[in-house]
Amino acid sequence: MKKITFSLMVLFAMFGANAQEVVSDSQVGPWTSKGTFSLLGNQSSFTNWQAGGDNNFAGTLGINYDINYKSEDWNWDNKIQVNYGISKIKGSDSQKTDDRFEFNSLVGKKASGNWFYSAFLNFKTQMDAGMDPNDKEVRNSHFFSPAYLQIGPGMLWKKSDNLKVNFAPATSKFIFVHDHFTEFAPAFGVEQGDNMRYELGASISGYYKATLMENVTVENILNLYSNYLEDPQNVDIDYQLNVVLKINKYLSTNFALQTIYDDNSYQGFQIRQAVGVGLNYTF
Repeated sequence: MKKITFSLMVLFAMFGANAQEVVSDSQVGPWTSKGTFSLLGNQSSFTNWQAGGDNNFAGTLGINYDINYKSEDWNWDNKIQVNYGISKIKGSDSQKTDDRFEFNSLVGKKASGNWFYSAFLNFKTQMDAGMDPNDKEVRNSHFFSPAYLQIGPGMLWKKSDNLKVNFAPATSKFIFVHDHFTEFAPAFGVEQGDNMRYELGASISGYYKATLMENVTVENILNLYSNYLEDPQNVDIDYQLNVVLKINKYLSTNFALQTIYDDNSYQGFQIRQAVGVGLNYTF
């Protein structure tokens, strides 16, 4: 686990060497904002197709919105990410393929050079029920179950809006879950009979976005967390890679990869990957 964590941090640092500044679409005084709405879809249908196949459809909706404040001494960055996807194969019920709501807020007071005294908040949950993969009649999650909240002071190194790393050595982490999931056994790290778990640890978060070539942008988001109170060597990892190849004003090819390691919820890596041609609207 330590080797994996170190490798991800080195890779992130290498990516960050040539970060490029991107101007926001909207600016009012010290405030700037930029948002992207995307809709990815794919569909297959078959009629008398001798090789076989089932009619199917899949679609994913995404919203990525940033609103930032910048003055001589202060920076305040806010990001909202929403994703929801479904798939439907003829003859079977529709299934959820993606479901995420995440809000990040990071405020910094100028210290020296690219360094800021900082405080951050991260909140993430899901919007719809999830079904047990071994029993499609049993829900294993739903809105706000689980929900994760991290908050803490630290130091921010910020070269630009597209390259920054925040260190928070005293981070409080809360895991919320409805008590019907913990009625008979622990769930998501929350003890049986409880509906919340508290942790205290260290958090490192990094963000890097760059333009590889004309119309191709790459966004990297890395979050690491170690719980001082229990198994600090088991570092939680959440890494997201978003690549957008812009075709024209409204069409693009999108690739998304997310990998999570959190031994409270699953003993192994969770991996989500999506690729497709879709509609994009910038606001």
